[in-house]
Amino acid sequence: MKPYVVCHMVTSLDGSLAPGQWTNSPDGTRGDWSATYAALHENQKGEAWIVGRVTMAEMTKALPHPVPDRRADRPHHFAAKAAAPFAIALDVSGKLHFDQPDIDGDHIVVLLGPDVADSHLAELARDGISYIVSDTAPIDLAATLDVLGRELGIRRLLLEGGGGINGAFFAAGLVDEFSVLLAPALDGRGGHRSIVEAGSAGLAGLVQLSLIACEPAAHGAIHLRYAVKPDA
Repeated sequence: MKPYVVCHMVTSLDGSLAPGQWTNSPDGTRGDWSATYAALHENQKGEAWIVGRVTMAEMTKALPHPVPDRRADRPHHFAAKAAAPFAIALDVSGKLHFDQPDIDGDHIVVLLGPDVADSHLAELARDGISYIVSDTAPIDLAATLDVLGRELGIRRLLLEGGGGINGAFFAAGLVDEFSVLLAPALDGRGGHRSIVEAGSAGLAGLVQLSLIACEPAAHGAIHLRYAVKPDA
Protein backbone atom coordinates (compact mmCIF):
# COMPACT_ATOMS: atom_id res chain seq x y z
CA MET A 1 0.00 0.00 0.00
CA LYS A 2 1.39 3.39 -1.04
CA PRO A 3 2.33 5.69 1.85
CA TYR A 4 0.66 9.08 2.21
CA VAL A 5 3.28 11.40 0.66
CA VAL A 6 3.76 14.94 1.95
CA CYS A 7 6.16 17.14 -0.02
CA HIS A 8 7.55 19.29 2.82
CA MET A 9 9.84 22.17 1.86
CA VAL A 10 11.20 25.51 3.01
CA THR A 11 11.73 28.24 0.43
CA SER A 12 12.12 31.93 -0.15
CA LEU A 13 9.11 33.84 -1.47
CA ASP A 14 10.39 33.40 -5.04
CA GLY A 15 10.79 29.63 -4.69
CA SER A 16 14.55 29.36 -4.23
CA LEU A 17 16.28 26.31 -2.75
CA ALA A 18 19.53 28.14 -1.95
CA PRO A 19 19.32 29.78 1.52
CA GLY A 20 22.87 31.06 1.17
CA GLN A 21 21.63 33.37 -1.59
CA TRP A 22 18.56 34.68 0.23
CA THR A 23 18.11 38.25 1.41
CA ASN A 24 18.18 38.99 5.13
CA SER A 25 15.15 39.87 7.27
CA PRO A 26 14.73 41.67 10.61
CA ASP A 27 12.15 38.98 11.48
CA GLY A 28 14.60 36.08 11.57
CA THR A 29 17.69 34.39 10.20
CA ARG A 30 18.28 31.41 7.93
CA GLY A 31 19.01 29.38 11.06
CA ASP A 32 15.67 30.42 12.56
CA TRP A 33 13.75 29.34 9.44
CA SER A 34 15.66 26.07 9.28
CA ALA A 35 14.76 25.34 12.90
CA THR A 36 11.10 26.18 12.24
CA TYR A 37 11.11 23.87 9.22
CA ALA A 38 12.66 21.07 11.33
CA ALA A 39 9.98 21.53 14.00
CA LEU A 40 7.26 21.24 11.34
CA HIS A 41 9.00 18.11 10.06
CA GLU A 42 8.74 16.53 13.50
CA ASN A 43 5.10 17.54 13.80
CA GLN A 44 4.33 15.67 10.58
CA LYS A 45 5.06 12.38 12.42
CA GLY A 46 6.22 10.55 9.31
CA GLU A 47 7.78 7.10 9.49
CA ALA A 48 10.28 8.12 6.81
CA TRP A 49 11.71 10.99 4.79
CA ILE A 50 13.17 10.88 1.30
CA VAL A 51 15.70 13.03 -0.57
CA GLY A 52 17.68 12.77 -3.79
CA ARG A 53 21.30 11.78 -4.29
CA VAL A 54 22.67 15.33 -4.20
CA THR A 55 20.95 16.16 -0.92
CA MET A 56 21.98 12.88 0.71
CA ALA A 57 25.57 13.37 -0.49
CA GLU A 58 25.72 16.46 1.74
CA MET A 59 25.01 14.20 4.74
CA THR A 60 27.55 11.46 4.00
CA LYS A 61 31.18 11.87 2.91
CA ALA A 62 32.17 8.20 2.79
CA LEU A 63 34.37 6.96 -0.05
CA PRO A 64 33.66 3.93 -2.28
CA HIS A 65 34.55 0.57 -0.72
CA PRO A 66 32.86 -2.05 -2.95
CA VAL A 67 32.71 -5.76 -2.15
CA PRO A 68 33.72 -7.52 -5.40
CA ASP A 69 32.93 -11.10 -6.40
CA ARG A 70 29.98 -11.36 -4.08
CA ARG A 71 26.43 -12.02 -5.17
CA ALA A 72 23.96 -9.48 -3.83
CA ASP A 73 20.31 -9.89 -2.90
CA ARG A 74 17.81 -8.48 -5.40
CA PRO A 75 15.34 -6.83 -5.65
CA HIS A 76 15.78 -5.69 -2.05
CA HIS A 77 17.67 -6.14 1.20
CA PHE A 78 16.42 -4.91 4.56
CA ALA A 79 18.99 -4.64 7.32
CA ALA A 80 16.60 -3.30 9.97
CA LYS A 81 12.88 -3.53 9.21
CA ALA A 82 11.82 -2.22 12.61
CA ALA A 83 14.18 0.77 12.65
CA ALA A 84 11.70 3.56 11.81
CA PRO A 85 12.03 6.40 11.14
CA PHE A 86 13.84 5.78 7.87
CA ALA A 87 16.13 8.08 5.91
CA ILE A 88 15.54 7.23 2.24
CA ALA A 89 17.81 8.25 -0.63
CA LEU A 90 17.00 8.07 -4.35
CA ASP A 91 20.30 7.05 -5.99
CA VAL A 92 19.61 5.63 -9.45
CA SER A 93 23.18 4.78 -10.45
CA GLY A 94 24.62 3.84 -7.06
CA LYS A 95 26.97 6.75 -6.38
CA LEU A 96 26.31 7.16 -2.66
CA HIS A 97 28.51 5.53 -0.02
CA PHE A 98 28.08 5.40 3.74
CA ASP A 99 30.23 4.89 6.83
CA GLN A 100 27.28 4.25 9.15
CA PRO A 101 23.78 2.81 8.69
CA ASP A 102 21.82 5.84 9.87
CA ILE A 103 21.42 9.61 9.60
CA ASP A 104 20.98 11.04 13.11
CA GLY A 105 19.47 7.73 14.19
CA ASP A 106 17.19 7.29 11.16
CA HIS A 107 17.99 4.01 9.36
CA ILE A 108 19.15 4.48 5.75
CA VAL A 109 17.31 2.92 2.81
CA VAL A 110 18.67 3.47 -0.71
CA LEU A 111 16.48 3.28 -3.83
CA LEU A 112 18.47 2.16 -6.87
CA GLY A 113 18.08 1.60 -10.60
CA PRO A 114 18.25 -1.87 -12.20
CA ASP A 115 21.77 -1.45 -13.57
CA VAL A 116 23.52 -1.00 -10.21
CA ALA A 117 26.46 -3.38 -9.75
CA ASP A 118 26.33 -6.30 -7.32
CA SER A 119 29.58 -5.03 -5.78
CA HIS A 120 27.82 -1.82 -4.75
CA LEU A 121 24.82 -3.66 -3.33
CA ALA A 122 27.17 -5.91 -1.37
CA GLU A 123 28.92 -2.80 -0.03
CA LEU A 124 25.62 -1.38 1.18
CA ALA A 125 24.58 -4.66 2.79
CA ARG A 126 27.93 -5.04 4.56
CA ASP A 127 27.58 -1.50 5.92
CA GLY A 128 24.15 -2.26 7.37
CA ILE A 129 22.26 -0.25 4.74
CA SER A 130 18.88 -1.35 3.40
CA TYR A 131 18.16 -1.02 -0.32
CA ILE A 132 15.51 -1.57 -3.00
CA VAL A 133 16.44 -2.15 -6.64
CA SER A 134 13.83 -1.09 -9.19
CA ASP A 135 12.81 -3.45 -11.99
CA THR A 136 12.75 -0.63 -14.53
CA ALA A 137 14.96 2.34 -15.34
CA PRO A 138 15.41 4.86 -13.97
CA ILE A 139 13.20 3.91 -10.97
CA ASP A 140 9.55 2.87 -10.82
CA LEU A 141 8.53 5.28 -8.06
CA ALA A 142 5.01 3.93 -7.60
CA ALA A 143 6.15 0.32 -7.28
CA THR A 144 8.95 1.32 -4.92
CA LEU A 145 6.53 3.20 -2.67
CA ASP A 146 4.38 0.07 -2.50
CA VAL A 147 7.42 -1.92 -1.34
CA LEU A 148 8.21 0.68 1.32
CA GLY A 149 4.67 0.48 2.62
CA ARG A 150 4.42 -3.30 2.50
CA GLU A 151 7.87 -4.27 3.76
CA LEU A 152 8.72 -1.44 6.17
CA GLY A 153 5.26 -0.39 7.31
CA ILE A 154 5.70 3.20 6.13
CA ARG A 155 2.33 4.93 6.13
CA ARG A 156 3.43 8.57 5.99
CA LEU A 157 6.46 9.68 3.94
CA LEU A 158 7.96 13.17 3.86
CA LEU A 159 9.34 14.11 0.44
CA GLU A 160 12.07 16.69 1.10
CA GLY A 161 14.26 16.49 -1.96
CA GLY A 162 15.62 18.89 -4.51
CA GLY A 163 13.42 20.24 -7.26
CA GLY A 164 14.08 17.30 -9.59
CA ILE A 165 12.96 14.50 -7.27
CA ASN A 166 10.02 16.57 -6.04
CA GLY A 167 8.95 17.22 -9.63
CA ALA A 168 9.23 13.53 -10.51
CA PHE A 169 6.90 12.57 -7.65
CA PHE A 170 4.39 15.28 -8.59
CA ALA A 171 4.48 14.27 -12.28
CA ALA A 172 3.89 10.62 -11.34
CA GLY A 173 0.81 11.57 -9.28
CA LEU A 174 2.34 10.30 -6.05
CA VAL A 175 2.13 13.41 -3.85
CA ASP A 176 -0.90 13.71 -1.56
CA GLU A 177 -0.07 16.96 0.25
CA PHE A 178 2.21 19.96 -0.29
CA SER A 179 3.58 21.60 2.87
CA VAL A 180 5.63 24.76 2.28
CA LEU A 181 7.30 27.06 4.79
CA LEU A 182 7.69 30.47 3.12
CA ALA A 183 10.56 32.48 4.58
CA PRO A 184 10.46 36.31 4.37
CA ALA A 185 13.34 36.39 1.91
CA LEU A 186 14.09 36.62 -1.82
CA ASP A 187 16.75 35.12 -4.04
CA GLY A 188 16.21 37.14 -7.19
CA ARG A 189 18.76 35.40 -9.38
CA GLY A 190 17.57 34.34 -12.79
CA GLY A 191 17.54 30.61 -13.30
CA HIS A 192 17.88 29.67 -9.62
CA ARG A 193 16.87 26.13 -8.59
CA SER A 194 13.30 25.93 -7.36
CA ILE A 195 11.54 23.58 -4.97
CA VAL A 196 9.66 21.73 -7.75
CA GLU A 197 11.10 21.17 -11.23
CA ALA A 198 9.45 18.93 -13.83
CA GLY A 199 11.46 19.66 -16.96
CA SER A 200 10.21 21.37 -20.09
CA ALA A 201 6.85 19.57 -19.93
CA GLY A 202 6.05 21.03 -16.51
CA LEU A 203 3.06 19.97 -14.43
CA ALA A 204 0.18 21.75 -16.18
CA GLY A 205 -2.69 19.32 -16.68
CA LEU A 206 -1.24 16.79 -14.22
CA VAL A 207 -2.05 18.05 -10.72
CA GLN A 208 -4.20 20.61 -8.94
CA LEU A 209 -3.81 22.07 -5.47
CA SER A 210 -6.48 22.92 -2.91
CA LEU A 211 -5.75 24.93 0.23
CA ILE A 212 -5.90 23.06 3.54
CA ALA A 213 -4.39 25.67 5.85
CA CYS A 214 -2.45 28.94 5.90
CA GLU A 215 -0.86 29.74 9.25
CA PRO A 216 1.74 32.23 10.49
CA ALA A 217 4.92 30.58 11.71
CA ALA A 218 7.82 31.89 13.78
CA HIS A 219 10.29 34.52 12.56
CA GLY A 220 8.05 36.05 9.91
CA ALA A 221 7.45 32.82 7.99
CA ILE A 222 4.15 31.43 6.68
CA HIS A 223 3.21 27.74 6.64
CA LEU A 224 1.02 26.70 3.71
CA ARG A 225 -0.61 23.27 3.30
CA TYR A 226 -2.34 22.10 0.12
CA ALA A 227 -4.11 18.90 -0.84
CA VAL A 228 -2.72 17.55 -4.12
CA LYS A 229 -5.02 15.75 -6.57
CA PRO A 230 -4.85 14.70 -10.22
CA ASP A 231 -6.03 17.35 -12.63
CA ALA A 232 -9.47 16.37 -13.86
